[in-house]
This record gives sequence, C-alpha cells and structure tokens, in this order.
Amino acid sequence: MRTNTYMKLELLCKKRRGYIGTRELLEEGFSNRQIAVLTEEGYLEKICYGYYWLLGNQCEKPLDYKCIEVCLSNPRAVICMDSACYYQGYMEMEPEYLSVATERTDRSLLKMNFPIRRHYFSSNKFHFGILWKETEFGRYNIYEAERSACDMLRFKKENAEDVIGKIRGSERQYQRLLKYAQSLRITLKNETGGI
Repeated sequence: MRTNTYMKLELLCKKRRGYIGTRELLEEGFSNRQIAVLTEEGYLEKICYGYYWLLGNQCEKPLDYKCIEVCLSNPRAVICMDSACYYQGYMEMEPEYLSVATERTDRSLLKMNFPIRRHYFSSNKFHFGILWKETEFGRYNIYEAERSACDMLRFKKENAEDVIGKIRGSERQYQRLLKYAQSLRITLKNETGGI
C-alpha cells in the first residue's frame, strides 16, 4: 500500500477517537480493499460488521468497551443481569460472559470478540427499566440495577442476593426493586426470611 494511505490513517487517528464506521472510513477516502489491508496489518481492529477501533490513536479502550461494542453491533441490545450490576458498581468481579438482552423476535447476529450470553425477553418484559448511557466513545443500553437484580433472581444467578442486599441499603432503590419484582412476578425474601 502507498505511504500516503498510512499518512491519511495517521491524520484520521488525530482527528477521531476510538470507534469508526465503514461508511466514515469510505467518506475519508479509504477503499474497501485498503480497510481490509489495514485490518490485516493491525492498524484497525474489526469490532463487528461495519465498525472498527482505531489502533493508531494511542487511546485505550474504555472499561465498558464491551457494552459499547455490543450496542454498535445491535443498537437494540441491552446489557442485563450480572453484567449490568457489574458496570453499575454492584459487583466487584466482572462476569465471565457479557449478559445481553434482546427481544424474543430479534434474530440479529451478535458475533463479538469476547464471550456473550444472550437472553431473549418477551416484548412486555423487555422495554422497561432501560437506561441509556452516553460515553465519549459511544452510547449503550443497560438495565437499571434493580431490574437486573430481579432478573438475576428469576434466572437463579448466584450473586443475586448479594446485589439485592446492596440495593436494600437505599430506601428509594429498594422501593424501585419492589416495583420491578411485582412487575416481573418475582417474590423477594425480607431480612427475616419471610416473603
């Protein structure tokens, strides 16, 4: 490849931070062949269909890069359960898999460079409790911690009671937890062991 292609990429890295779409690369004057070669040579990292990470800008990926990348792949996907609790500070250890919720009718592929566990929700349970998190690198969807704790309990995840214990520390959050539990038809145990 010509030297000016690498110079053009270097200028692009100074101008842009992080993620870039194929369409934007084409608008900057790169051809599909050049994009493929730059990916093979390690100047671009393919994230998912249509998106790349600019490796030449000396910028590290953010801590929540997995969330951003999943939502680049499928803008309707929502980070859920233990992953949502981890990224909101209710769990100390990152789960082995990124838990992702999609509607039952959503059959789009989620081929990522890291392990994910996909959960299909019915339309009436999918749409409530979603937060939209804006970052300097992109936006992603994530369920509220109270909703995620209820889902963890429903799917019998091992850390569910620990997360619920932390939520009980705040009266406002605990009231939201109770509303989600009622909507999802989940029974919560109180501190004395009753229901």
